[in-house]
Amino acid sequence: MKYTVEGSDLNFEQEVLKSDVPVLVDFWAPWCGPCRSVAPIVDEIAIEYHGKLKVVKLNTDDNQEVAIRYGIRSIPTLGLFNNGQVVDGIIGAVPKNLIENRIKPFIHEIN
Repeated sequence: MKYTVEGSDLNFEQEVLKSDVPVLVDFWAPWCGPCRSVAPIVDEIAIEYHGKLKVVKLNTDDNQEVAIRYGIRSIPTLGLFNNGQVVDGIIGAVPKNLIENRIKPFIHEIN
């Protein structure tokens, strides 16, 4: 089972802006070393928060329209969207606990 969604200029509105759960968007590019180092952490978060958080990976080389719209100037950048709005962002390769601390206020426990 795949826990992340491939984002694109074409599906960004549907997958991110219209999502009924918070969305963590991983803005990355294949040539970016720090992007490759944060990718396994993002994948772990996608698995652990499945159903409570959607994780979308957006290659900024292939999807420049969205990257420009949100002012992505440095990668990796993790954008947190809730109800169609950017609510937080993290620039650079950071540890998992930092990412979790930033997303947890937007995660609604499902009992």
